[in-house]
Amino acid sequence: MTSRAEQIFFEVFEPLPRQGPGNLACAERALALCEGLPVSPRVLDLGCGSGAQTLHLASLTKATIVAVDSHAPLIERLRAKVEEQGLSGRVEARVGDMSALDLLPASFDLVWSEGALYNLGLATAVPMCASLLRPGGYLAFTEAVWRTTDAPPEVREAFADYATMGRVEDVVPHIKESGLSLIDHFDLPDEAWWDDFYSPMERRIEELRSKYVDDAEALAALDEVAKEPGMHRRSGHHYGYTFFVARRV
Repeated sequence: MTSRAEQIFFEVFEPLPRQGPGNLACAERALALCEGLPVSPRVLDLGCGSGAQTLHLASLTKATIVAVDSHAPLIERLRAKVEEQGLSGRVEARVGDMSALDLLPASFDLVWSEGALYNLGLATAVPMCASLLRPGGYLAFTEAVWRTTDAPPEVREAFADYATMGRVEDVVPHIKESGLSLIDHFDLPDEAWWDDFYSPMERRIEELRSKYVDDAEALAALDEVAKEPGMHRRSGHHYGYTFFVARRV
């Protein structure tokens, strides 16, 4: 059974434009590093959420895209957008578990994942993604990394569930050991955190505070969710997301 805190969490996150940092400009920059893709590449978007980046990829390419996420309501939102934008012939949105994908090896030209591979851990996720790539195919993913070595306790606590989180140089070996060649990497700019993610989140939290004005339990849950953008505003220079683009050699 879903707890009240989980219910409030999903009530905040499900309607957001994105469920994590990123934007169109970053997607375009990463895609530009994937030189030599077929005219109509086959793309897999892992941990797609409600599909903001899926639709970016559809707008920037002539790709056919399989978009996978484990949370069914987010997939329903994406399916509605796909239908609305006339993309049903190009984008397939699936409910699925990244650890148990029913996909053929070497069947994609590009595997894309924004902020989701940590769910499996890079030691598992990167080789899995590499196995799905055709020769010459690309893996493009964002990963949370430390920017400093002296992050305050509240930041360390916030990332306590991600014990293997490292620095950029700690990610690179996972790429090379999976038979991939690192093409390039770049840090997500601050606007990629705020424009389509934290600013809409803070507006949504205030909407729900009005809705639950007499519900102490709900307000406490909203206070917990609000800690994330507040922490980033104070201490975001200690951590960030980096976009990595690698190629199957």
